[in-house]
Amino acid sequence: MISNSDDRLVMQPKSPQPRKIKLRNPSLSRYMIIGVITSLLLITGYTLTHLNSANVRVGEAFRGLMMTLNQMFLQPSAGSDGMVVLLQALGISLLLSIMTTVIGAVVGFVLAVMASKNLTNAWLGSSIRIFMAVIRAIPTIIWVLIFSIVCGLGTNAAVLGLSFHSIAYLTKAYSESIEEIDQSTIEALKVTGSKFWVIVFQAIWPTIIASLVSWTFIRLEINFANAVAVGAAAGAGGIGYQLFVASGMSFDFHEVGMIVYLIIAVTILLEFIAVKLRKAYIAK
Repeated sequence: MISNSDDRLVMQPKSPQPRKIKLRNPSLSRYMIIGVITSLLLITGYTLTHLNSANVRVGEAFRGLMMTLNQMFLQPSAGSDGMVVLLQALGISLLLSIMTTVIGAVVGFVLAVMASKNLTNAWLGSSIRIFMAVIRAIPTIIWVLIFSIVCGLGTNAAVLGLSFHSIAYLTKAYSESIEEIDQSTIEALKVTGSKFWVIVFQAIWPTIIASLVSWTFIRLEINFANAVAVGAAAGAGGIGYQLFVASGMSFDFHEVGMIVYLIIAVTILLEFIAVKLRKAYIAK
């Protein structure tokens, strides 16, 4: 009888052991971040455990907070000032934010063109970017207080401070949008003999208009919030001053709630307009 079976043992090759892939390689920066976060948590825990409560009764404080929030958000009213006064103050803050945003957008676009790496020389662009970075490092409220020393408390200091920081902010935002444009497009226009500003307004501007609208409206929302903040700090008036008087002087929390709702309504309106404009320019 013939058997087709093979008595020899066939040795199967051993499959290689899978190598473990390290998702994170140990690095000094990672250990430093972990150390900083751990230190902050320890400091926070120590501070909370050694906080002087000054015999504060948590239950009564919480009930008082709930009562105040109820007056603010569930029972808002125009208070003694009246709705007309609040709307006028809101209009002042809104116009202040619009004016400073327009100034920042116009000057910021010119500086962004000169600061972009794909349009101007490296020395000029680096100088402008460094100067703008220094301005952005200082908060807007500080610039307003600095200009209030020169101009005195009032609207002038608020306009200068908000415009100064807006220019620095939008210069960075616009220049980054310009630098994303394909360099071949710009080089092709240069070869044809097109002048500098012709390239800017015929090639750069139509390409980045949607980004410019987005960044400008983002800055408008920031300037509106800053205009509310500097209303009392710089004596610029507006809805910020009304909020300061209602909360810090007359303690009319019903009026505070109405002011907060008005500010939220304007913020939502600005966001709605920004979305519609951006969609319109993208559709083109």
